[in-house]
Amino acid sequence: MSKTAFVFPGQGSQTVGMMSDMAEAYPSIQESFAEASDALGFDLWKVVQEGPLEELNKTSITQPALLTASVAIWREYCAQGGAAPDFIAGHSLGEYTALTCAGVFTLADAASLVHARGTYMQQAVPEGAGSMAAIIGLDDDKVVELCEEVAEGQVVSAVNFNSPGQVVIAGHAEAVDRAIKGCKAKGARMGMPLPVSVPCHCSLMQDAAGQLADKLNATPMNSPVIPVINNVDVAIVSDVDGIRDALIRQLYGPVRWTETIQKLASEGVTNIIECGPGKVLSGLTKRIDKSIGGTAINTPDSLTAVLNK
Repeated sequence: MSKTAFVFPGQGSQTVGMMSDMAEAYPSIQESFAEASDALGFDLWKVVQEGPLEELNKTSITQPALLTASVAIWREYCAQGGAAPDFIAGHSLGEYTALTCAGVFTLADAASLVHARGTYMQQAVPEGAGSMAAIIGLDDDKVVELCEEVAEGQVVSAVNFNSPGQVVIAGHAEAVDRAIKGCKAKGARMGMPLPVSVPCHCSLMQDAAGQLADKLNATPMNSPVIPVINNVDVAIVSDVDGIRDALIRQLYGPVRWTETIQKLASEGVTNIIECGPGKVLSGLTKRIDKSIGGTAINTPDSLTAVLNK
C-alpha cells in the first residue's frame, strides 16, 4: 500500500506578503499567527505582511514566521478532514515545524523556541564573519574534501546535502570564498553565495547549541503522534530525550536531506506533500527520486486539490 509523507521547508522560503491569499480564504491562518505573536510579544503577522524584507530576513524573525505559516496550513488541512500522513520531516528549521505538527511542541512553545534559536545563532557569529554558499554540479564527496583542503585553520564544511550535486557549504566568510573558488576549479557548475547572515549547521554554531540545549530543557515536549524523520541521523526517534538531543546536534551538524527522501522512499512513501510557503522541497524531491510524486500546499487552490485527491 502506498504511503504519504508531509515535509516542511526551512529558511529561504519567506517573502513579504506570504500567506495573504490563504488568510483571506481561511480565518484560522491569522488565528495561528495571533497565537505565535502572543508567545513572542510582537505582531508576527504584521512583519510577514508589511516587512520590511530586511526585518523578515533576520533569522530570529524568519524562523517563527516560516514555522507559523507551515503550521497554520497544516492545521487548516487537518480541519478540512485531510488524512494524517504516514511520516513527516522538515528541512533544518522545518524539523521544528514537523515536530510541532506531530504534537511534540505547542505552536506557542515552538515559536518561542525557534525565535530564541535564531537569536542564539546570530549572536554566535558576528554579522559578516560567516557565510554560506550553494555548490552546484560537483559530487558531494569532492565538496567535502575540498572544504577540508582550503580550511587553513578556519571553519568551512558541507552542511546541507539537498540533492545529488547540490550541496550548501558554511563557515568563516573567507574560507567559504576559498571553497567556492576551489569547487569551481574542480568542475562545479556554480558556486553561489547565499543571502544569509548566519553560517548554519557548521561547528561555528557550537556556542549557540549550548544555549539552545538550555532552552529545550525548559520547553515542554510530548512524544510524536506521527513518525518524524530527523535531519542529523536520518532516523525516527520517538522518545523526548532523543528528540531533544538530535535537535541540539542538528544546529552544528549537516542536514542530510537527500538521505531523508531516500529513507522515505525505502519506507514505501510514493507521495510527498510540501506544506508551507514556496516549493523548494518539491523541486529537490524530483531531483532525488523521480519515482516519488510530489505537490506543494501553499495556496487555497493547492490545498483544495490535495484534499480532493
